[in-house]
Amino acid sequence: MNPRLKALSVHLLTATGAVLSMFAMLAAVEEKWSLMFLWLVFALIVDGIDGPLARKYEVQKNWPTYDGVLMDLIVDYLTYVFIPAFALFKSGLLPGWTGWLAIIVICYGSVVYFADTRMKAKDKSFAGFPACWNMVVLVLFATRPGEMVILIVVILLSVAMFTNFKFVHPVRTKRWNSVSLAVTIAWIALAGWAAWWDFQEGLVAKWLLVLTSLYLVLAGITQQIVPEGIRRVR
Repeated sequence: MNPRLKALSVHLLTATGAVLSMFAMLAAVEEKWSLMFLWLVFALIVDGIDGPLARKYEVQKNWPTYDGVLMDLIVDYLTYVFIPAFALFKSGLLPGWTGWLAIIVICYGSVVYFADTRMKAKDKSFAGFPACWNMVVLVLFATRPGEMVILIVVILLSVAMFTNFKFVHPVRTKRWNSVSLAVTIAWIALAGWAAWWDFQEGLVAKWLLVLTSLYLVLAGITQQIVPEGIRRVR
């Protein structure tokens, strides 16, 4: 396959995320939350592999007609923000005014964050919480904390989008990359397991999901606090 067709194939792979988001939305409308999250997990896997492929096959050079970054942002807003926010509201985890506040804060704040040209730090980490509400809401479905706990989590993470706190990119952040990638793969496997078993995945799997989530939330901030070790010069 020539380089142009490889680049086009990557664009088309990214575009499949829009179809997966529609499948997830259809499941959400029918309140089939497990099925919805399974589709979102598939979309997350696609999002995880299309970036490295895009860089490998130089899509901007070999097929510049399509804007892969724009396409990715459109799909990400649907799968990371819009559908999870709908699920959080419609599921009853946040009833009444708390649900309305959550969807307004999530949808409004996330679209502003996605448009921010400073969302990536120099080390390729995310500057601010990267609006991964699909991951947050899945963990909330799995753990079922109280209403006020959920609301506090939503508000804190919404504020965190507009801070200088770093959040690791599991593929592009070089520091602790092997650990971050392994934790991300484990999180995806645990998330898929939880959704498959309708969030009756068992206590061990539930806590592993929480622990891997905490790593992904705190690793970048920890890297800001703890400087890299100084290499010895021989």
